[in-house]
Amino acid sequence: MKNLRFTRHALLRCPQRGKNQEEVREAVQTGSRESAKEDRLICRKNFEYNADWQGTFYRIKQVAPVIVETDTEIVVITVYTFYL
Repeated sequence: MKNLRFTRHALLRCPQRGKNQEEVREAVQTGSRESAKEDRLICRKNFEYNADWQGTFYRIKQVAPVIVETDTEIVVITVYTFYL
């Protein structure tokens, strides 16, 4: 596995959007991948959640990091979270 590096923006967004770096790593390593803007990739992985987020109950939390992959590393640009 290539080295995984988080941008400052991605590190700031993780707690704001209710996820941690370990979930992001798992989404990058084992989640599905699709093309995104500017030659980037978005990875998606669903996690069982069964909890409240901002006053609403959700069963699933989808962690979706946007990455750029080079020959030597994977850079996490930002991370989205969708509650389903």
